[in-house]
Amino acid sequence: MAPCPVKSGVVFGDDLLALFKWAKDEGFAIPAVNCVSSSSVNAVLEGAAKSKNPVIIQVSQGGGAFYCGKGIKDDGYKATIAGSVSLAQHVRAVAPLYDIPVVIHSDHCAKKL
Repeated sequence: MAPCPVKSGVVFGDDLLALFKWAKDEGFAIPAVNCVSSSSVNAVLEGAAKSKNPVIIQVSQGGGAFYCGKGIKDDGYKATIAGSVSLAQHVRAVAPLYDIPVVIHSDHCAKKL
């Protein structure tokens, strides 16, 4: 297998396109996992690091609200937004430490949004 063409940590832009092309050319899929807590993010990153493979971290509308805290009302989607942003910031902070490429997929939300 050809070596991964992108750096470790959160991948976006041209590096994301290169990562997807590499996976396609090498004949494998990059798993996408919906996360709802820092613990689930860390578990996914640890598993991907142990297998030395890239991973996609997803956050949904409900996952974002849960990440913010179930005690926060989601009026105007404020909990969804705050939780999703917080999850993304967590991933950006810790992903480089796992020595794998990581994609953040924040478009995994309900169509009505």
